[in-house]
Amino acid sequence: MISQTLREARKYEEASEKMIKKEERPAFHLSVRTGWMNDPNGFSYYQGQYHMFYQYYPYAPHWDSMHWGHAVSRDLLHWEYLPAALAPDEIYDKDGCFSGSAIELPDGRQMLMYTSVMREEQWNGTYCDTQNQCLAIGDGVDYGKLENNPVIKGEDLPEGFSRQDFRDPKLWRKEDGTYACVIGNRPADGSGQILLFSSEDGFTWKYENVLAENRNRFGKMWECPDFFRLDGQWVLLVSPQDMLPQGFEYHNGNGTLCLTGDFDEATNTFTEQHDQSIDYGIDFYAPQTVLAPDGRRIMIGWMQNWDTCMSHTPDRKWIGQMSLPRELSVKNGRLYQKPVRELEELRRDKVEYAGVVIENDTIHLDGIRGRKVDMEFTVRPGNAEKMYQKFAVRFAQNEQYQTSLSFRPYESVLKIDRKFSGSRRAVIHQRRCKVNHRQGELKLRMILDRFSVEVFINDGEQVMSAVLYTDLAAEGISFFADGKVKMDVMKYALL
Repeated sequence: MISQTLREARKYEEASEKMIKKEERPAFHLSVRTGWMNDPNGFSYYQGQYHMFYQYYPYAPHWDSMHWGHAVSRDLLHWEYLPAALAPDEIYDKDGCFSGSAIELPDGRQMLMYTSVMREEQWNGTYCDTQNQCLAIGDGVDYGKLENNPVIKGEDLPEGFSRQDFRDPKLWRKEDGTYACVIGNRPADGSGQILLFSSEDGFTWKYENVLAENRNRFGKMWECPDFFRLDGQWVLLVSPQDMLPQGFEYHNGNGTLCLTGDFDEATNTFTEQHDQSIDYGIDFYAPQTVLAPDGRRIMIGWMQNWDTCMSHTPDRKWIGQMSLPRELSVKNGRLYQKPVRELEELRRDKVEYAGVVIENDTIHLDGIRGRKVDMEFTVRPGNAEKMYQKFAVRFAQNEQYQTSLSFRPYESVLKIDRKFSGSRRAVIHQRRCKVNHRQGELKLRMILDRFSVEVFINDGEQVMSAVLYTDLAAEGISFFADGKVKMDVMKYALL
């Protein structure tokens, strides 16, 4: 039985999306149907399609009472909107259906697990959110919430564990047919931790132990966990709040963290071996993964930043898009990311140059421009005796606007800079990352999709993502060198 609250949301989104033109959206990134989008939820493969749910407020382009939006795709690049899946329509989730995950049950139904939020007045007149975990069961379109929700209650946690910061369950079915899930939480020291739960049937859950402890190393509260085995290692993804920079890592405040290590399933013990940022750009948060039918581990994140997402113009009908789906691998303990191979099916009109020399100049190359572009390029010193000072590519460019990606080999630093992209607010416009290069040689792949750029460095060793709300008339791409650079470049239009 669909509630009146959900029925109204579905009616509104169906009417409102007609006011957004196709060309006002990304071409191959999932964007919100209407209104506001944040975290990806329930990224799963079900009945022959990829399902993506997302944190959603359909009625305005800003965060508010959280619903679950819903879209499906067969290739991870072309998405079809389905009706909103969840709305805050029960007493226990009246103040929001927060993030969660999805799996297929043995009987063929799809199960969603999400965080319910209920704001309650305290004895002193203040208000406090109570967060619990709930289930909804459905057929891929319509979902019914369980009568005995919540199924995991904050009040049942060990002493000292927060009932207010207890959210974002990621569940999976184990090889033996039982179930497990990880949930973000805040312990008594005020930092973050990830809790592990188990279930025989997916409906009745038991607390196991603390899987990972922050101990105030990486920010504060840890949100949106994901935990999986990949290439012989175990990978824990989390999104910490209020991070402090560590050298060139963890610059986004509300950022992303990848921990790789070993997991002893007999004792539920995770041993960390390596830590890194997941994305080194400006806009990336709350990633979630799915195991594809062909065995690939694929990740999508919210391509936005909590510190900049409210700086858009008031007349904007939508705010929020997801990153490119990325194939993950682990090499020497490090997480690598590459665009899903399906993207190559969209490539058209190849333009290629080899050995282009740029010396203390800015150049344009015939056939290299556009805002839906997949471009691979390698730069190296043009003079064996003298290293160049700087290389830059500028894009989404015309006489008024540009965004730039620049590399200084002496510093081993790659920087993205969008301060001239059309923003009217002095928000975060730059990020830098330390990169590996071979005596000034660096390999990059840059993907543009109207309102975003994603840069894959050294075959996915690092990634930098940023949204751009630049006028679509700005289609220019130029290359600059301080010193002498030799460049190979291959560019495709993406249709």
